[in-house]
Amino acid sequence: MRVLGALSGIFLLAGCGSIPFPDKPQRPMIYDFGPGVPTASSSPSHAPVALAPVAAPAPLEGPAVTYRLLYSGAGQQPQPYALARWSMSPAQLVSQRLRETLAAQRPVVNVGESLAALELRVDLEEFSQVFDSPSASFGLVRMRATAVAPLARGERLLGQRTFTARQPAPSNDAPGGVRALTEATDDLARQIVTWLVGLPAPAAALPVAPAAKP
Repeated sequence: MRVLGALSGIFLLAGCGSIPFPDKPQRPMIYDFGPGVPTASSSPSHAPVALAPVAAPAPLEGPAVTYRLLYSGAGQQPQPYALARWSMSPAQLVSQRLRETLAAQRPVVNVGESLAALELRVDLEEFSQVFDSPSASFGLVRMRATAVAPLARGERLLGQRTFTARQPAPSNDAPGGVRALTEATDDLARQIVTWLVGLPAPAAALPVAPAAKP
């Protein structure tokens, strides 16, 4: 009788839906920059460039989508969204987008793959959604670009410049921050491409001369 009573109680609770079950854990949404830059309809018209992998500080090496609360005095403390992730690190995403944008104008190779007369190095210094107030935010991206000409021995600096872009976020959440950061990155990629065109033309890279025989 005791067993039957216990079973009856369990069935009654189940029928009333009163047994608590834990909620399924929410998985983070995964974001990237979208389908990419359209390829050029004609052949690239500028000299090849060797693109080094984009470098970034440790906080930007992971996949977190980060924000800063400037209005609260905590602007120096980047915070990660709990349920938002990039598909790869911001440095990798920026490198991919920059390569696509450059490829619309010129051949792009990896450093060390060929004797390209121009080498581009980019450091990603800032990549976050910044809140001016609880109801207003923007995507902030800052990069430092360095262009060098590889020589037979060493290299020659052609130019260096820091680029900054900010784009208003269409919403004050992770999707809005992702959209703003994507647009800011695209803006800077175009600025860097234009900047490269205006640099002095590097001399053709020279092969390293063989050592003289004794």
